[in-house]
Amino acid sequence: MNKDEFISNYREAFGESVKLPLVFWYSDTPVADPVKINGCMFKFLPKAQAGENVSMDEQTLGCGGGKFYSGFIPMPERIPTFVSEKEKYKKTPEDVVDFLDKLQVPAASKKYLNFSRIDKIDNFDDKEGLLFIVEPDALSGLATWAYFDNNDENAVLSSFGSGCSSTITLTVLENQKNGRRTFLGGFDPSVRPYFGKNELTFTIPMSRFKEMYTTLRESCLYDTHAWKKVKERINS
Repeated sequence: MNKDEFISNYREAFGESVKLPLVFWYSDTPVADPVKINGCMFKFLPKAQAGENVSMDEQTLGCGGGKFYSGFIPMPERIPTFVSEKEKYKKTPEDVVDFLDKLQVPAASKKYLNFSRIDKIDNFDDKEGLLFIVEPDALSGLATWAYFDNNDENAVLSSFGSGCSSTITLTVLENQKNGRRTFLGGFDPSVRPYFGKNELTFTIPMSRFKEMYTTLRESCLYDTHAWKKVKERINS
């Protein structure tokens, strides 16, 4: 796979106004000096979307949930009560425990978690997945592309979870099992202030991207009347 070829195809399909996706992965050496992030880890987005490499680790992540869902620490004891009684995202702490027992957050494979805009990486080797942050029209194109060669009812999946859970955790788990699901997220009210008011997330695990890379130009995103109208609106 060639990242420059994909960028060219992606821009041809969606137009120049859509943001390029971010690529994320774990490594033993950071791609940038880790900087302390107080609060939500998604405060890093403006830097990464502007083209700066971002690295984080257990010491620089200030959010306990972000540390946990990124795999840097075991589940803090306070999380079930906090998510239920403080954030009120689940009815009871037991519901939170049940959710996490089913999710099985994986431990980080290496010391650092890195994010780079796709045009800033050298290649796709050892990457976990792609994170798109897009508005509904572009999101419709991404979802339609994911459905193109996958009839599974979970080809595009939306699952309960924090912003870091619905992007990082689910994508890493899917990539580990060489899965084909993609993930729609960004619904967590706690993470919403760090996205545009009309933006949601769409993540593609690298295991699935290896397939979708070859189908982009075959899908409706090229040379169809319906998508042409949507693309024009995206770029108007």
